[in-house]
Amino acid sequence: MKMYAQKIQNLILLCFIVFTYLFAHSQNTQHPLDPVTWQEYWTVLDVLQSTNHLDSKTRFSHINLLPPDKSVVWDWSGNQKAPRAAYAIVHQEEKTYRAEVNLNTRSLDLWKELKGIQPTWLNEEFDKMLDKVKEDPQFKAAMKKRGYEDLTFIEGFFGPPGYFGTEEQKGRRIAHGTFVDVRYARNLWSRGISGLTVVVDMHTEDILRIVDEGVVPIATVNVDFDASSIPKVREIPGEMIISQPNGPGFKLDGYTVSWQKWKFHVRPDHRVGMIISTVTYQDGSDSRKILYEGHLSEIFVPYMDASFDWSHRNFIDAGEYTAGGLTKPLLPGLDAPDFAYYMDGLVLNDNGSPQPVPNMLAIFEREDGNPSWRHFSNDMEPESRVKRDLVVRSAAVLGNYDYIFDWIFQQDGSIKVLVGATGIAEAKATIQKNAASSVENDEPGDAYGRFVDPNIVAVNHDHYFSFRMDLDVDGEHNSLLLDRLQTRMLPENNPRRSIWVTNPKIAKSESEAKLKINLDKPTLWRVISRNRKNHVGYPTSYQLMPGKTGNTLLSADDYPRRRVGFINYHLWATPYDKNEKFAAGDFPTLSLPGQGLPSWTENDRSIEDTDIVLWYTVGMHHMVRAEDWPVMPVLWHSFELRPFDYFDRNPALDLPKK
Repeated sequence: MKMYAQKIQNLILLCFIVFTYLFAHSQNTQHPLDPVTWQEYWTVLDVLQSTNHLDSKTRFSHINLLPPDKSVVWDWSGNQKAPRAAYAIVHQEEKTYRAEVNLNTRSLDLWKELKGIQPTWLNEEFDKMLDKVKEDPQFKAAMKKRGYEDLTFIEGFFGPPGYFGTEEQKGRRIAHGTFVDVRYARNLWSRGISGLTVVVDMHTEDILRIVDEGVVPIATVNVDFDASSIPKVREIPGEMIISQPNGPGFKLDGYTVSWQKWKFHVRPDHRVGMIISTVTYQDGSDSRKILYEGHLSEIFVPYMDASFDWSHRNFIDAGEYTAGGLTKPLLPGLDAPDFAYYMDGLVLNDNGSPQPVPNMLAIFEREDGNPSWRHFSNDMEPESRVKRDLVVRSAAVLGNYDYIFDWIFQQDGSIKVLVGATGIAEAKATIQKNAASSVENDEPGDAYGRFVDPNIVAVNHDHYFSFRMDLDVDGEHNSLLLDRLQTRMLPENNPRRSIWVTNPKIAKSESEAKLKINLDKPTLWRVISRNRKNHVGYPTSYQLMPGKTGNTLLSADDYPRRRVGFINYHLWATPYDKNEKFAAGDFPTLSLPGQGLPSWTENDRSIEDTDIVLWYTVGMHHMVRAEDWPVMPVLWHSFELRPFDYFDRNPALDLPKK
């Protein structure tokens, strides 16, 4: 009987385990905006293979989430199966296709050829033509003039040039090849072979021409900056220890983050690094909507050198150069605190297979020593509250440059977005030794940059970042309010002569929302709600408060500016369209002028009392300093999303004393 009872118990236990397993797996609580999983990548490939759209030559520049309608996402409770779909950009030799796959049903919903575009560059293309170029007699002769009989240690980089619509470029997948001598140094950004460019057709693998602008010897200075290259590391007295013995103050449920009164979804993304979604703030018993989706949209880096070797260097980084993913691993304890939570991600290889990326994002709290608010009073007890932030960080690596992107959630209801530029300034060799030496060839060596080492000039350039923010301030019925601050003259009998007043205006269409920062005509940019007012009767709103930025200095007819029109304005506003994600267009590689925001806003659509999206441009002019060499201290630029009459009073009043 005992043995029989034991068997019954074992059977009940087994049934319980099986039931629990089946129940758990039948309740698919995956969020609709979670990134494409490892298995889902393979589902896409399996579906394409089973429908005869996959062979050994097939390549992919994107496999990414195809989100459901935003109404589905906002209404999703977590109790139902999440809709899951992915899209793929598929290279079939000279043809490109868009595929859409339903991941739940494992079915192909779309297979469409994309005509008149060039897809994002592949990893394999960056050195694809090197061996063939090395065998070219004209290239060999050009290298021989530079003292190279043996090309064993010459490496090449073949990337998409700035497109200028020339006959040579039309209808072709053009690349410009530049070259580097890899001997004697780990930091190769000072080892470029100046004045030599090879123009190739990546589809036909033809060498179209070789442009030789003259021999410039490689600089002999070593600019390695790894720890072993620093003669003496400075002493820093006293170790600083920051710890959270009780664990982090935020909670994670999959990719959903809850911290104090904030709740949002974050996902790693192949093209833009990370996407922040469904941001809400708990105001008493009310979970209030603020932002449906926010992310980097595009990066544009044009160089300011008139030579052929450099004039094509107009990089549209997020659209052209994200093979292998925009983001690279963060270094724990160095790029973010040891105690941060590090989130892994996936990117795709050229053949479509998923590639894990450890530490793709970091989430951590920090106290920077600043108060959230304070007042010292003799009438009341002096009051001050310590400010604590929640930081979500990623780091992009695009050739020589590194970029750090922070979304910082603050206790007063603000979200601060920071972009930090670091890495290595791109430089060229010069015959002229330094700024004090004699000029060669009638043009100073630093005509287009500045000397940073003997015979090395870092070239002047710009950085532009477009951020896309789909604000849903207390819902989707929003408008863009422009609070224009204007001078008002006062009557003669008033001792004051002037004051300023606000002259608010609703931007009714896209043309009225194309704005540049003008310090002589200041304007506050606010997204206001139709659905809600605060306790003194103002519509609730969020302000986009610009930080340090710059205007483009490129002429209006310059081809790079025409191709990347988002740099024309600091602010754009468009009606929500789920297909409008990237400010320079979906396919900016070798693109024609006018793609993205300029094209979308041509019809001057209404943006009043509707679901609107803000696009903000951060601009940096970089004239490189000696202090930026050989590796650049992080230079930060920022903007902020601030509650403006969104709350009835300071939402950080309830912060505790330490």
